[in-house]
Formats: sequence, C-alpha cells, structure tokens
Amino acid sequence: MTSAAIYARVSSARQKKDETIGSQTAALRAHAQASGFEAPEAWVFEDEGHSGATLVRPALERLRDLVAGVGVDVVLCYSPDRLARKFAYQALLIEEFARAGTRVEFIKGPRGDSPEDQLLVQFQGMFAEYEKAQIMERYRRGKQHRARTGSVNVLSGAPFGYRYLRKSDHAGASYEIVAHEAVLVAELFSRYADGGASIAELTRWLTDQGATTRTGKSRWDRSVIWGMLRNPAYAGRAVYGKTMAVNESPGLNRRARLEGRTTPRATRTVARPREEWTHIPVPAIVDDDTFDRVALRLEDNKRFASRNSKTPCLLQGLAACSGCGYGYYRTSTRTTNKKIQYYRCLGSDDYRYEGGRVCANKPVRADYLDQVVWDHITGLLADPHLIRTEIDKRLDQARTADPTNRQRKTLEQALAKATSAIARMIEAFSEQLISIDELRTRMPDLRARETNLRNQISALDTQQADRDLYLSLATDVEAFLAELNNRTDSADIDERQRVLRLVVKDVLIGPDNVTIRHRIPTRPRATSGTPEPGSTDTEGDHSPSYPLRWGRDHATLRCARQGSVPFPVLQIPGLQHVPQQP
Repeated sequence: MTSAAIYARVSSARQKKDETIGSQTAALRAHAQASGFEAPEAWVFEDEGHSGATLVRPALERLRDLVAGVGVDVVLCYSPDRLARKFAYQALLIEEFARAGTRVEFIKGPRGDSPEDQLLVQFQGMFAEYEKAQIMERYRRGKQHRARTGSVNVLSGAPFGYRYLRKSDHAGASYEIVAHEAVLVAELFSRYADGGASIAELTRWLTDQGATTRTGKSRWDRSVIWGMLRNPAYAGRAVYGKTMAVNESPGLNRRARLEGRTTPRATRTVARPREEWTHIPVPAIVDDDTFDRVALRLEDNKRFASRNSKTPCLLQGLAACSGCGYGYYRTSTRTTNKKIQYYRCLGSDDYRYEGGRVCANKPVRADYLDQVVWDHITGLLADPHLIRTEIDKRLDQARTADPTNRQRKTLEQALAKATSAIARMIEAFSEQLISIDELRTRMPDLRARETNLRNQISALDTQQADRDLYLSLATDVEAFLAELNNRTDSADIDERQRVLRLVVKDVLIGPDNVTIRHRIPTRPRATSGTPEPGSTDTEGDHSPSYPLRWGRDHATLRCARQGSVPFPVLQIPGLQHVPQQP
C-alpha cells in the first residue's frame, strides 16, 4: 500500500483560534482514503499560526526529517500556498522530497507529474507569493492609516498600568487604567525623577511589592523598568511604529553561536527614527513634566555611565567563561587606598537570572590576567619557531588521519581494479575473444569509472594539507609576527587590543586555568586577483543543524581554503581568584 504523510497549515492566530486547520486535515484524510493511501495518525503534521513565508516551522521540520530518514511515497497538501508562500521555497521542498523518492500531491492543484502540471504548480507558487506581498502591503497601509486617525485597534496590547479593551460592535479598542497598577507606575516615575533612585533599586522595590509583570512574572528585571521609564504611553501618547524589520540576519550572542543555533529568518528588528513614530492619545498616568525629567535623567545616565569608560580594558570582547559560555565583563572594587579591577562572568550575577546565578566561576584580577595574556603574546611574537612546529604537527596529523588513509586506500584499490578491467578488455579484443561492438559497448563505462575514481583521489589530495601551501603560510606568519614584534614594547592599550584581536580568538577562563585560543590571519598574495576570505571559526564551535538534511557535509565554496589556521591552546594554571562579590 502507498504510504502518505499529511501536511496542513494556517498562518493567522484567528485561524488557529477558529480551528480552520481541521477542515484542511479532514479533506486530506478523505482524499487519502479515496486514493487508497495509508496515512498513519503519527504522519499528520499541522502548523497552526505559522507563516508560509518561512521554512522554520515545527511540523514542516518534522515532515522533512521523516521524508529524509524513513521515506514516504506521497506527501498530501491542500494547495501549493499551504506548503509555502514563496515560489522558491515551494521549488526547494518539492525538489528535496523528489530526491528522497517522495512526490507531492495537492488537492486544490495539479495532481500529475507531467511538465504541464509542474509548470502550473510553478505559476501557482508565483501567484501565492505575489498575493502574500499584496496582503502584507495592504495590511501595513491599513494599520498605518488607522494609527494616524488615533485608533487604538492597531496596538495589540497594553503596558503595565493599563488594561487593553478589545473592540466590540459598539466601540473600538481602548486603554483602561488599572488603579492599583497605576499607583505603582506613578510612584516609580516619582522615585526615579525626584527621589534619585536607581533602576536596580526600583527593580527590587517592585519585586518586594508583590506586583507581577505584564507577562506574569513575579521578579522584575532592569530592562523592564528601563523600558517602562521610556514608554511615552504613560504620558498619554502611545506609539505605533517604534520598530521596523530590515533585511539583515539577526546577530547571535556568543552562547547561541557556540551552541550552533541559526537565525530563523534573514530579517531583524531595529528601532525606527523618532520622527517617524505615530502617536495615539491614551489616558495618562504621569504628567508631561515628570516624564520629561525622567527622560533627561536617562539621557544623563547614558552619557555619564561608568560602563562608558575612557580607559578600555585589554581583553574587552575576548574573555569568556569556559563553563557557562557567557562573556566576562570588567568591574571594580575599592580598598582603603586603591581601586582594583576584575573580570567577572555574566552568569555569576544573581540579579540577572530569576533562579539566581547560573555559574560558580569566580572573578579574576584584571591586571594579573592582562599581564599573563600579553606576556604570552609577546613570547609568540618573539619566537615564530613555536608556530612553525605547531603547524608541522597539525599537517602530520592531517596526512596520517585514519579516515583519510582508509578512504584513499579504498579508492586506489577500486582504481586498480578498473584499470585492470580495461587492460583485460583490450587484451581480449586483441586476441579476438570479443568483437568490436562488445568493446565499444563496455569500454565507455570502464573509462568513466576510472576517470571518476581518479577525480576522487585528486579531490582527496586537494583537501589534505599541502607542503607548498604550508611553506608560504609559514613565511607569511613569520613576516606578520616580525611586523608586530617591532611595536610590542611601546604599544599603548589601544594598539595592544588591535594586536590581540589579530592573533587571539578568545580567552576562556575556568575555575583552575585559562585557555588562550589563537588564529593566524594570512595576508593576500600579490599575484592573486582578489583576497581570500578569512574565517575565524578555528575550533569547530558550530554544530550542524537538522541532522537528517542532505548536503550538511558538503563544504561551501567560500570554505575551500581557510584564511586562518588554528594555533595550539595554552593552559595557564593557578591564576588568582577572588571571592564572589555580593
């Protein structure tokens, strides 16, 4: 019996609430039964409230893994726009399923595999993409017009202190002041504007009051208070259009990058200029004068904050925790006669996390660690022989790696058999044991097999470290280090930072040791047309996603030759730690 998987999707929250996806699933089940397909209950995949303009959908991911790992004869979908709203995504999914021997069948669409049917699917995909773009543009223009007329309907929710009343048949949406929350908001603005309270103090005060945040949390965070103090809705001017989406990949913090996370889509949200904001009148909780004084103090805090230090630290942006993966920041404490600076792990701060600190690593004296790292770097610059020795060791390991040797030996044995078969065929023809027609029939396959094996061996040789490339790289490294070594003695903190960021990838701080991970930036050849792209990912930080997807082991073209070479790591035991700061 033909096995079938069912996929259904609705995009909006209203469709999810009204359970309109059930009608798609019922129609697909009926079609599977009428066609004699076997569709197990576990092979029914539903994406509720997910846009068709992205491929990052939970049910679609499970379906793709099922097709890649188990194999399905048919994937049933209601229409092409339910599979994806973009023509390119439709073509990608249909081609991916076809490579696994799975065909896609639509109820509201062409059902055959003829070129005409495929062309019709492509046209439907283009129309669906155009329809999606038109829907988004009409939706945007409609919301913008309603915002300019002062309608609260375009605002999806209300901040702390207000209750969002949805529109009804008799009135539009509106903000209603919640009395007990408004008292806390007014006191919050008063303490910050007139009482001189810090944001941290206001955070502890609201937590002690027992009030819950708008998301239901009992513990208040500094960023929430900071956002409330900047929100003009409390002064009677709610804002529509504070942010906008731009076509750029959102950045990942270091912890997410080490865990191999990927960005869900190639867009990120950024702040829109204030002159483009659309103000909507709502009931005010604080007066304009208080809100302006709060805004002035926030601006002064930004200008005179201690984090805007005029003296940068050496390991800024390089130090990280080897345990939790969070970065280290510089802090300080005062004794009776001097100020001492430390590097402290973000994960060891109690106030940042609802359950308390997530890391037990202790702070490290900044002057001690800076001196140890800089002495190590100057030692490397003074002795390039260490670099050459390490590269030699890495090259020997690459050449003598067991998987590479086994693969090469297998290819060489297969090539020897193909060459021997060609020789035997020629010998049999010369002795008139086979005819010329038989030779012409069988020889092209043998020649193609021989050529293919030779190409595989050649590609394997190209992937291995080459001695000539190593010699030129070592020459570059020595010239590069000699150039830097001339400036190490007289370098100030800014120049030392630049040197460190050229040759150090990061500094991992652990409970008992410090690991320095290096990289060597190579300089482009004078004879080459364009510089080769560099890569700073020297230690294999990224892990593959979607383990059942094809092509994950294929290197991209830009990674054919790496622009940086990993250095050995340096373990520094016994650095002085200090007790946790309260």
